[in-house]
Amino acid sequence: MNRHWNSYLNQTLTRRELLQVSSAGFGSLALAGMLEASAGPLAVKPPHFPAKAKRVIFLFMHGGPSQVDTFDYKPLLKRDHGKPLPFERPKVVSSETFNLLQSPWAFKQYGQSGAWVSDLFPETAKMVDDMCFIKSMWGSNSRHGGALLELHTGSDTFVRPSMGSWVTYGLGSENSNMPGFITICPSQSHGGANNFGSAFLPAPYAGTSIGSVGIAARDAKIPFITNKETPRPIQRMEIDYSQELNRKQLELTGPDRALEGRIESFELAFRMQTEAPELQDLSGESEATKKLYGLDNPITEDFGRQCLMARRFSEKGVRFVQVSHTYKWDQHERLKRDHEQNAREVDVPIAGLL
Repeated sequence: MNRHWNSYLNQTLTRRELLQVSSAGFGSLALAGMLEASAGPLAVKPPHFPAKAKRVIFLFMHGGPSQVDTFDYKPLLKRDHGKPLPFERPKVVSSETFNLLQSPWAFKQYGQSGAWVSDLFPETAKMVDDMCFIKSMWGSNSRHGGALLELHTGSDTFVRPSMGSWVTYGLGSENSNMPGFITICPSQSHGGANNFGSAFLPAPYAGTSIGSVGIAARDAKIPFITNKETPRPIQRMEIDYSQELNRKQLELTGPDRALEGRIESFELAFRMQTEAPELQDLSGESEATKKLYGLDNPITEDFGRQCLMARRFSEKGVRFVQVSHTYKWDQHERLKRDHEQNAREVDVPIAGLL
């Protein structure tokens, strides 16, 4: 018996003495938490506060729809159409600024909320009572690359984890057979992979891309998810051997985030074979659902397919899904023609998703 410890049992401990004798216990608690996190980085984590939302589907319109032509009604623009700016020219504007221009689209109020929506989005307008409009957001960078980095990561100059990475890092994934963060047909410009990267967070929290900009959603697949030439038991043996070599390398080199992420990605890729191909196959959806998302119309089919895939991923527990509409929204000219074309491609799918 440890007589020193036994002596503590026979006397009242001061607060300082209690901390001294229990410090090892606190360390064990911390170690247990660290080991749990390292054992499953994508395991579900309870939120700090109760939340109604469990997952996120982020619809990214590359280039940015004009807010004053879509959901932010400005009646004074109509009154002051053609007049000079009534305020000092903003310093962040880097191009020539002309007089005020009223929106070429009419606005109407919809739903019980009376939210204003322009004629660009007639189908989405029907869903306004299920929507929340945030009109206080602003950016500090007017350049494409910096602005999109700021949108996705919060910083326009430094490499930071993206939104999806932070959400997955904080809450984990509800499906161990799927990534916690998926981005469908992402752009490779204006920030590129940094817009869905994990930066200094461990690699498993980075977004898994399905296809890329310029690839039709019908053809966007997770690459190499199936291997018909090698039976699954043999694949399992190959992965086990590869992982053993990777772990021996870690023993020699110490912590290596890239290698640790590769180890986790191999395991996840093997597990994804059971669910990912099925989730990307939309043939089992009813004709009514396909029509709801616009898959029956060549104009809306591509974005509708992305939205439907996003819904299926979300229903299976993927924490954060980003859907991208390609780089067409930055209208320096031909605003009416091109914004109307863009809106026709996304209006029905957005309403269907809602």
